[in-house]
Amino acid sequence: MPKGAQPPRPTDAELEILAVLWSTGPATVRQVHERINQRRPAQYSTILKFMQIMSDKGLLLRDEEQRAHIYSAARPCEWTQQQLAGHLLERAFSGSAKALLIGALSAKKTTKAELAELRKLLDEYAKEAK
Repeated sequence: MPKGAQPPRPTDAELEILAVLWSTGPATVRQVHERINQRRPAQYSTILKFMQIMSDKGLLLRDEEQRAHIYSAARPCEWTQQQLAGHLLERAFSGSAKALLIGALSAKKTTKAELAELRKLLDEYAKEAK
């Protein structure tokens, strides 16, 4: 990946690997494979290949100092979530944050605590927009 270029948007399979690394921190392929294998059957060689490709794409960083390479996410979870949300916003909701929020709220039951947090965040964004 050229210096300064943004890594590409991760696929669903790549997001699964990233989620493991975000929750555990830097890990070997074997450790990532074990975590994924707890949720669903997965071949070690498949996880290895994905992680090698993700490293080449700039989604993962690889520390080759030790015998077993240690991988970590190149970007924090929040950065990736913003990238994915922005892409979804443009692609599926014609850039309308209101339509995205309504779609998200109607797709899954929201708790009172989550709604209160959303109200607080919306109030903060409204203050910044003035």
